[in-house]
Amino acid sequence: QVLLVESGGGLVQAGGSLRLSCAASGSPISRYDMGWFRQAPGKEREFVAGISWNGRSVSSADSVKGRFTISKDNAKNTVYLQMNSLKPEDTADYYCAATQAMGVADGRRRYEYWGQGTQVTVSS
Repeated sequence: QVLLVESGGGLVQAGGSLRLSCAASGSPISRYDMGWFRQAPGKEREFVAGISWNGRSVSSADSVKGRFTISKDNAKNTVYLQMNSLKPEDTADYYCAATQAMGVADGRRRYEYWGQGTQVTVSS
């Protein structure tokens, strides 16, 4: 079992950057494939990016390719989402999630553990 807590959200102008953090406790993140999801007001939750337990495999949605980068630091037991060139359509609540390690962290996986979310607002 693992507890996930997101942080780093806030208000930023279009074209700016934010770095989200997902701090895990109770279990090492090396036991899990990890993902970031987001949900905008009135919209369905969507997969943003994922990273495998060993960091060898990464995945991202087409809408954020070239702008967002997922990474992790096992020593800090933390997963990150670096968001650059932010657009107003990136405005959403962002969630960190974890699932049993298989070496794949894409949107097709069923994620068992979820954080509470952190809000990102991008102004035009």
